[in-house]
Amino acid sequence: MGDRRDAYGVLIGRPDGKRKDLGRRRPRREDNIKKDMREVGWGSMDWIALAEDRDRWRAVVSVVINLRVL
Repeated sequence: MGDRRDAYGVLIGRPDGKRKDLGRRRPRREDNIKKDMREVGWGSMDWIALAEDRDRWRAVVSVVINLRVL
């Protein structure tokens, strides 16, 4: 019965201790947009206001995509 209880404890029980943060945090969409804007040279531009103007936003996105392809 002792072995069965240990196996049950492993399957159902909770691990002891605290989980360590391994590696970096995943980048947010906002972080990626800011990085792309810096690469294009528009790092100081307010990208949220830019995204509200669809035509200008599409132009910026097409420039960034073309830079990534090259």
